[in-house]
Amino acid sequence: MSFFEILQSIIPQALFFASPLIFTALGGVFSERSGVINIGLEGLMIMGAFVGVVFNLAFYDTFGAATPWISIIAAMVVSAIFALVHAVASITFRADQVVSGVAINFLALGIGLFLTKQWYDKGQTDMVERPFYTTNIPGLSKIPVIGDLFFSNMYITSYVAIALACLVWFILFKTPFGLRLRSVGEHPMAADTNGINVYSMRYVAVMLSGALGGLGGSVYALTIALNFSHATIVGQGFMSLAAVIFGKWHPLGALGAALFFGFAQSLSIVGPSLPLLSEVPSIFLLIAPYVLTILALAGFIGRAEAPKALGEPYVKGNR
Repeated sequence: MSFFEILQSIIPQALFFASPLIFTALGGVFSERSGVINIGLEGLMIMGAFVGVVFNLAFYDTFGAATPWISIIAAMVVSAIFALVHAVASITFRADQVVSGVAINFLALGIGLFLTKQWYDKGQTDMVERPFYTTNIPGLSKIPVIGDLFFSNMYITSYVAIALACLVWFILFKTPFGLRLRSVGEHPMAADTNGINVYSMRYVAVMLSGALGGLGGSVYALTIALNFSHATIVGQGFMSLAAVIFGKWHPLGALGAALFFGFAQSLSIVGPSLPLLSEVPSIFLLIAPYVLTILALAGFIGRAEAPKALGEPYVKGNR
């Protein structure tokens, strides 16, 4: 196998697995930049996956080819509303944000499995009828070398994820909204003094986190899993949280970290066909993403500077 053939095997798969992580990590950046820890990214992905699959199964006859796109929009809306549970607990009632996030993870899985059992009378849904499909980008796929690597047999959602990361960077660092959001995560008292509503900004950030987490979960379900069960989302939300930290709470840093973790996940699929990894037992390739996540955090978390007010509840008028 030539070097080019190896790249042709790895790059599309890495982007394929990275796109749900990118969406969810960007949601985590919004929440944590506002000062709210969001351990519940896993639960938001689970809720997004559940809604995306159920909506797809229910309405594929109605919406036809547009079904997967409308499904992910539905998942974003429901997950944003679901994230309000975390927002109310951690912002209004000033509950421990880590405990609230863990509760979101359990609650999402419980709701999803309960409703799946009620509606489908089994532990998992049927396979979706209208998933996302790979496509060749007209014109760009014909470019020598680059076309085969980046524009052939790719999911549109991969390009959307990368473009969204650039958009989130622009919003956070080039707009008044982004400045306000970052200010409530760095020094909420000063932001309040300058007329910024800390509570409102944090609510918006957590709901954006919910929408993007739901987007990540639904994209994962409609491209990789193709149904919903207890094992549809198994650690991807925590990988996304790791990408937020590994990326220094920066959208483009999170993008790079998610691409790295996506590459690690792709090894479990393409690894056996690669000369260097063909003799490695498959179990090691399967656990590689999680091991690399732990190693990345263990070697990096102490050097990453979090937003100064991250995890601290704000009490208006508390000087």
